Amino acid sequence: MTMTPAPPDAPGQPGDQPSAPPSRRELNKAATRQAITDAALTLLRSSGPGNFTVEDIADAAGISRRTFFNYFGSTDAALASVTHGFLDNAIQQFRLRPANEPVLQSAQEALMALADPMTVAPLAELFTLTQQSSLMSHSELEAWDHCREQITAVARDRASATPGAADELYLRALAGSVISCGKAAMEVWFSRRGADLSPASLAELRQLLIDAMALLGSGFTIGGTPAPSSSASRSS
Repeated sequence: MTMTPAPPDAPGQPGDQPSAPPSRRELNKAATRQAITDAALTLLRSSGPGNFTVEDIADAAGISRRTFFNYFGSTDAALASVTHGFLDNAIQQFRLRPANEPVLQSAQEALMALADPMTVAPLAELFTLTQQSSLMSHSELEAWDHCREQITAVARDRASATPGAADELYLRALAGSVISCGKAAMEVWFSRRGADLSPASLAELRQLLIDAMALLGSGFTIGGTPAPSSSASRSS
């Protein structure tokens, strides 16, 4: 299972001029990066966390050890690029939402834009393969923190266009809450589905991510009572 790489540059707001197509050099670099990620994920499947080296990944990807370190600082960082890829795609969708749209609605719409459940497949697979290992925790945390900072930056840009719309505490608390809800959705999905990566399971994960954003948007209440997940009864 391979991951669709994110474009080199994040898209701007609607109305921006389209950026120039990537150069051959940029395409080659993206292909090499993807080959390293795919090789690392293949080795993770067959050997398990911590049981392969940078040299193993480089050999499987058909590159030198030096080339590997041009892209990643460790085996964990190469694997965490799977998480970065999904989150960066979500951020790109988030940036494309209308500037006057509520941030939480934009976050939910961004996740819904990733319509194909297979889009979340690499993220889901990595999550299932690393749950019993502490080796990936630091790199995974960095990936989610990077996403949190990106959400904060986009929300800050929007707020700056409307004086008094939101202060820094609000923006950071909101971005942190969005990320926490995303993590919670992943954990609930894994508790229900385990290593199941079937289309139905991946569709449930996507729905849980959307539901988590809806819970946050409603203040975790519906009619004054805790809001149940709309996918709570989905299991097979």
